[in-house]
Amino acid sequence: MASLLAVGALSVGAIAAGCGDDDSGGGDVGELKVGVLVPLTGGLGPFGGPGAQAAELGAAQVNAAAADSGLNLTLVQEDTKSDPQAAAEAATKLVESDGVTAIAGPWGTDEVTTVAENVTVPGGIPLVSPSATQPAITDLDDDGLVFRTPPSDAIQGRVLAQLVAREIGADATLNTGGRNDSYGTALVEEFSKAWEEGGGTVAKNVPYNPLAASLNSEAQQLASGNPDGWMIIDYADDWAKMGPALVRTGNWDPAKTFTGDGLKSSTLPERIGKPATEGMRATAPTSADAPAGAQFDALWSTEVGEDRQTYDAQNFDAVILIALAAAAGGSSDPASIAENLQAVSGPPGDKYTFENLQEAFTAAADGEDIDYEGASGPIDFDDAGDPSSASYGTWSYTGGKLVETDEVIARVTQ
Repeated sequence: MASLLAVGALSVGAIAAGCGDDDSGGGDVGELKVGVLVPLTGGLGPFGGPGAQAAELGAAQVNAAAADSGLNLTLVQEDTKSDPQAAAEAATKLVESDGVTAIAGPWGTDEVTTVAENVTVPGGIPLVSPSATQPAITDLDDDGLVFRTPPSDAIQGRVLAQLVAREIGADATLNTGGRNDSYGTALVEEFSKAWEEGGGTVAKNVPYNPLAASLNSEAQQLASGNPDGWMIIDYADDWAKMGPALVRTGNWDPAKTFTGDGLKSSTLPERIGKPATEGMRATAPTSADAPAGAQFDALWSTEVGEDRQTYDAQNFDAVILIALAAAAGGSSDPASIAENLQAVSGPPGDKYTFENLQEAFTAAADGEDIDYEGASGPIDFDDAGDPSSASYGTWSYTGGKLVETDEVIARVTQ
């Protein structure tokens, strides 16, 4: 696979160098073809369907607003299968065969790293991930081509530590565990650092392979020692293995267990059962206080009418930001899009949401500074391509259902 990806990267570079218009700005963009990498299957599968729908919803908003600006957006979608190598193969197809000049996605941190290093960075193609949260992405050697609309888990780790301290006491002793990949290990690490700095104790940490034939041994380790509680990081579709294994130990209590955004799923209690979910509490990025959060809720209800999922608004924003960056540069050229993404996402400039997107496209095409205020939050990309701040909501599995509270932990910064 390594040699295949390397060859793909070389040919991607040749394609990227020749596509789009020049970078002078002020002209009609014409056709803008954007790839959408979503996890329709695999561990992140519950996020993929709503994520794809959000991208399509964003494209519809763009095409309704940008016609007079000479921009026509087409999306080309591929399933990453929640797998880094599959994501890289899909990205190579999008760029080499489909001719996309920017990508919304992929979702998992390992997927983003693999796609960036092997396909998009060598090929000069910008990508905007709606859900990759590992802190290491901030320092990725990406030539200014990797952006993300969600916050880094360096923030979520601190927010989780605050939540656990409030619920069971800042001096409590916890066992921690998580999937042994970049998402699980990084979020556990960030949480543990904040937890211990606040006076708490981590008695033991148990990383595990969610693809292992059995997790009984790891579950026994996690459940041992009579801790005050647990912090366990996993994906919803993979909890079917670890959750029941913990239940079988007889020493684990989901009501004393905390987790992160990856385990949030409206169908999980029904699929896995209350013994493996009831009472679990967590955080997740929220758009409840976003400039256009309520309006996006209404749009989703009218146009989609299905349950929302974490990071759908972030993918909606990723598609719109790519289109606005193309309009600001007057070009579908990848380098022009990358150069303008930070500028259209934050100050200076007049603020626009998706509700007045036509005016935003007109202003961008006229060379005016614009500040897109997203459905997921203000965004305001920093120099590393990260949002400058984020808000989090709290949720739980209560009564066999996913219950989201009204609490908003607002505008937390790095």
